[in-house]
Amino acid sequence: MKVPAELVGSGVTRTAFDYQVRIGFMAYGPDGRIRLDGELVIESPITVTGTSGTRTVLTPGTGTALAPLLGLFTRTVTQAEVTGLGTLHLGFDDGTRLRVDPDPDYESWSLTGSGFEPVMVGPDGETGWQH
Repeated sequence: MKVPAELVGSGVTRTAFDYQVRIGFMAYGPDGRIRLDGELVIESPITVTGTSGTRTVLTPGTGTALAPLLGLFTRTVTQAEVTGLGTLHLGFDDGTRLRVDPDPDYESWSLTGSGFEPVMVGPDGETGWQH
């Protein structure tokens, strides 16, 4: 699977919560056309490190406890990396960082849309990440 480095430079256009966390991304090319339109779906715990360095673990499906993710709206992705068996690391222009580890039993996260190769990290993670 390919690391979604194309996310760098894209902005967060939507956050939505239910039993999953959904984050929408969009980026434009130099010609003004959309170069990337994607959605990250997270189904496992998310570690958010805020601008002050405080770490919070958020679990999809916990309602208002997910409110810290609302601050990602309109932020720009400055880092997109996948390590190990599928740990997603995203950094944002305000210094916020997001981390999602593979789940041993369930799909942990997926990224779909246009302008990049789709990614899905299933139970126990994935191998063969390409940069």
